[in-house]
Amino acid sequence: MTDLKGWCEPRFAAVEAALEASLGKDDVGASVAVRLDGEPVVDLWGGYADADRGVRWERDTLVCVNSTTKNMTALCALVLADRGLLDLSAPVADYWPEFAVAGKERLLVRHALSHTAGLPDLSGATTVEDLYGWEGVTAALAAQTPAWEPGTAAGYHGLTFGYLIGEIVRRVTGRSLGDFFAEEVAGPLGADFHIGLSPDDDHRVAPLIPPPSLTEDHTAVAPPGPDGTRQEYDGVAVRVRDVNSLAWRRAQIPAVNGFGNARSVALVQSVLANRGSAGGVRLLSPEGCAPAWQEVFRGEDRVLRTPMAWTVGFGKFGNAFGWGGWGGSLVVSDPDARMTVAYVMNQMIDRERQEDNRGMEIIMAAYGGLR
Repeated sequence: MTDLKGWCEPRFAAVEAALEASLGKDDVGASVAVRLDGEPVVDLWGGYADADRGVRWERDTLVCVNSTTKNMTALCALVLADRGLLDLSAPVADYWPEFAVAGKERLLVRHALSHTAGLPDLSGATTVEDLYGWEGVTAALAAQTPAWEPGTAAGYHGLTFGYLIGEIVRRVTGRSLGDFFAEEVAGPLGADFHIGLSPDDDHRVAPLIPPPSLTEDHTAVAPPGPDGTRQEYDGVAVRVRDVNSLAWRRAQIPAVNGFGNARSVALVQSVLANRGSAGGVRLLSPEGCAPAWQEVFRGEDRVLRTPMAWTVGFGKFGNAFGWGGWGGSLVVSDPDARMTVAYVMNQMIDRERQEDNRGMEIIMAAYGGLR
């Protein structure tokens, strides 16, 4: 029997059972949270924060959620748009003049947010260390030629998403994406989520554990193409050991290096599911949330090599929207049900070798609670 901590409303008992089953099978440590109408109805955690199972996963344990961070970065753009400071239909170059070269003069902000900008690769970065130089990466992106006419196709912008949206936010506000998020989103909500982690929080971090049978040199790779070949996302080989490094924690890579737990992820994203507010704090107007679930593109994603629907900042799945991270974390919001479900873990699973249904089972259990 797994020793779970936290609480959940009785009607969501299936969520508790799903987490308990996952911790008894594939997970080492994990947390799950569900919010309904902007209020918490499930907040559970359990297992261990280390591979040796010697340190308990606590209420305030943090973990790098990889691309689940994109949900936070997209929300920052929607907040600015709702305040009238950012026009989603304006050219990126209106805010970032150096961007207006190499066929990007009419590349719109919504293209950058919907993975249709044609800039899925970082031409100027070849190592993880290159990712830590914000000015170098964004200057290279500003000079880069799109791989396709912006808005006509989609290709997952694994790393470039964060630099594109982050630089737009910096040009509009004068603040880095991580600082804007901390001051304008996490701060007002009281959310324990960080893009750029302080040394004071290092003791709370549960390092990511590589998939079974793999080592910390395991890298994130795109799905195989028709010829069977693979490539690292954006041409940079990000390994598990990189994600677990101090340099990664201190940097701001707004597509992939957010640190939090299910409680904080669900709290922040429930703002969108609940028409702009959560826990009595309003961040956006109801109208300002709508781009999160309004479809911008549907078709074959050139990087993920699978059919995808993209909204302004999120993947769209039926009536729900959200996104997940390398290894298994995810968050999904349903604006019709006003529900947000988040799952965060430290044990990664290699989907090339093993099917990973952990997060989906949590989500389906949450929907069962609605019925």
